[in-house]
Amino acid sequence: MLSAGAATLLAVITLIALTQDVQPAAVYVSAGWWVSAALIGVWLGRRAEANPPITRLLAGARAERSLPEQRAGLTVVNRLWPLLLSTFLAGVLGFLFPQVAAVAAGFAIIWALGWRRQAAAVAAIEERDGVRFYVEKTSPLQPMQLVRTPGFSGSFLPQQPV
Repeated sequence: MLSAGAATLLAVITLIALTQDVQPAAVYVSAGWWVSAALIGVWLGRRAEANPPITRLLAGARAERSLPEQRAGLTVVNRLWPLLLSTFLAGVLGFLFPQVAAVAAGFAIIWALGWRRQAAAVAAIEERDGVRFYVEKTSPLQPMQLVRTPGFSGSFLPQQPV
């Protein structure tokens, strides 16, 4: 979701900057790049199962019996700082050089569409195995690590009469 938001923000900055100078060729090239990026992202994200890097991350999750400390805001900043930093820099440069924001928007589109099904794949694994995965607190420069805790699988919940 944040990648899609970053793509939208960068596309708006691009359009605002390009309308100031009225560069129709740059508008058409940017739009073509965004359509191409959308097609690339749809192609990369076509699989319903978890991507191999996510599969390795889930398989290497450390088992815990209790919930880890939850700090959602810190986790987002800790794990997505490259996206936040690149969006900020491309946005600032986009007002001076609209092409920078246009190219960055295309890459954010690819990223958002390429990873769009991973949350559902992880949720399916959690449901199947009756576990929950949480991001472990690590340094922003270290690889992400997960903690696996027991969860409630659908088979343990009482069935509703039909």
